[in-house]
Amino acid sequence: EIVASSPDSQTGGARGVFGGGENPPGTAVNTIDYITISTTGNAVSFGTLTAARRGPPGACASSTRGLIAAGVGLQSIELITISSTGNASSFGNLPAARRGVVGCSNSTRGIFAGGTEPSPTGAVNTIEYVTIASTGNSVDFGDLSAAKAGTASCSSSTRGIFAGGYTPTPATLNVIDFITISTLGNAARFGDLITSANLFSGCSNAIRGLFGGGNPGGQNVIQYITLATLGNSQDFGDLTRGVSEVSTCSSSTRAVWGGGFTSPAGSNVIDYVTIMSVGNAIDFGDLTVVRFSGAGLSNGHGGL
Repeated sequence: EIVASSPDSQTGGARGVFGGGENPPGTAVNTIDYITISTTGNAVSFGTLTAARRGPPGACASSTRGLIAAGVGLQSIELITISSTGNASSFGNLPAARRGVVGCSNSTRGIFAGGTEPSPTGAVNTIEYVTIASTGNSVDFGDLSAAKAGTASCSSSTRGIFAGGYTPTPATLNVIDFITISTLGNAARFGDLITSANLFSGCSNAIRGLFGGGNPGGQNVIQYITLATLGNSQDFGDLTRGVSEVSTCSSSTRAVWGGGFTSPAGSNVIDYVTIMSVGNAIDFGDLTVVRFSGAGLSNGHGGL
């Protein structure tokens, strides 16, 4: 059964969190800030990560906890309590240091998939999971359709979605994979993106998944899928700018993209759209610091 609402419809508003990233290029940051997704305005300081992370790291969340994992030179997972403010604490570890990993979740399980590990391993097809309410190391779930990094992810309460990304050949993919979060096993084919992309980001409510930005070329394209079906993505509209390595979060009504790389530097711009419409993004406000290649999560996304 697909639940058609997210917890923010009962609690008065979802909180979006942006953690880590880099600026200038090559310099990781440990900043965490947050927004109330139903409003507009600038982000507010939340606290700091246990380690500065870039790469980007992967992120997922339940209605109470947010997890941020991996990044350049890191395999650790850390957690925050989304409704509060304060610094992150240790949760556990992935099997290896990994950059370009992505995360998604339902209310109980967090999923981390893909990424690149230090040479000579390179891109991996690994999917792992954790139980969000506990602490501990990740456990093997299955495999993606190919070894890849820099994908975009989103979820409903039943499905996790992994779109696009890059591998050595071809450099940029248009494949969309999906898994059933409550089971174990390999990903299956969902469909194709209308525009191939890597180092972009996705988010969802319980019905639609949206993907925005990415390389090559710092795209401004937003495309969407219907999570309960199979098929190719469709055009939604455009972000306010062409951007890659952008972070995203969502409520049951809005999708929000924050920061990102706009050549030759990072950005602090936050955009939003109304998920069940189509059209171009609107300015929301600014992050507390300019950065790209960070993580985004919320306590009101489509997997809850």
